[in-house]
Amino acid sequence: MKLSQSFAFASLSVLALAACGSNSGGGTGGTRDSIRAVGSSTVYPFAKAVSEAFARDNPQFKSPLIESTGTGGGFKLFCAGAGADSPDISDASRRMKKSEFDTCQANGVKDVVEIQVGLDGIAFATAKGGLTMNLSPETIYKALAAHPFGKDQTAKTWHDVDPSLPATPILVYGPPSTSGTRDALKELIMEKGCDSDAGMKALKDSNKDRHDQTCTEIRSDGAYVDSGEEDNLIVQKIEANPKAIGIFGYSYLEANQDRLQGLTINKVVPTYENISSFKYPGARPLFIYVKKAHVDAIPGLKEFVAEWTKMWAKDGPLAKVGLVAAPDDVLAKSKAAADNMTPLSGDELK
Repeated sequence: MKLSQSFAFASLSVLALAACGSNSGGGTGGTRDSIRAVGSSTVYPFAKAVSEAFARDNPQFKSPLIESTGTGGGFKLFCAGAGADSPDISDASRRMKKSEFDTCQANGVKDVVEIQVGLDGIAFATAKGGLTMNLSPETIYKALAAHPFGKDQTAKTWHDVDPSLPATPILVYGPPSTSGTRDALKELIMEKGCDSDAGMKALKDSNKDRHDQTCTEIRSDGAYVDSGEEDNLIVQKIEANPKAIGIFGYSYLEANQDRLQGLTINKVVPTYENISSFKYPGARPLFIYVKKAHVDAIPGLKEFVAEWTKMWAKDGPLAKVGLVAAPDDVLAKSKAAADNMTPLSGDELK
């Protein structure tokens, strides 16, 4: 593309976006000539890597702006409306909820494209040479729940939770309530640990709201420390305290293997192979969500999404920074969604 053609395209695109913004609920018009993505701190390093590759391969476009707002915070921004003042992409470490999709629809974000970009694992880690122990969903639930099995939380040490574990005070640095990692912690670990009790499993049918609160509410007495959306801060905190445990995406463990060690869950080590096979209990999918209405309006957005498809293979550039490749059939479906910009119907969401 010649430079003059590039400028002409950009001018037409921002005009189209202005029209998009003025005609959709929540949008206020205006113009923008660069891509904006918000969302998951877990997806953030991968989105940054894609952004850097996109900038190298497409010098005619401006570099994308990637913001780490947390998955929940990203969806709030993404679904607030369409137009130049709203993000083009929401990165997510869990699937969009039906309630979030409905908010999008109500605010004029009508065509939302879901693309699964890979897999990740919720890693429990300590400093190299620090605390080591084998955990289980039940152990983690008993240690971190505000009211384990509906009772008062009295555990002060890991030994209080399980006599086979050391008498080390429970101190866990983890993600905040806006984080998709926190949502996945609740769904993949806490709820499974809670449902190891027959009474709790039965409660799910008789009183789902009470079950959800009992099974997923995190204790707030200082044993669990909400550490914000900066996963690197959790890495620093547990490196400084060998008796503390950190919870974050597998990629942060992969990137700091010289400083950290992963703890086993059900005697399974958090590794690329164990996550890709879903043998590791904390394995989960990662997504990006794209506003179809912005694809022809924001210069480079289509090419940026295409850049993901070039980088997410098992031996691709994203694997080198900790992304676990999705199974082949999932990647094929994701590639088709990226190529065709096929919107979600919403029926498949919970």
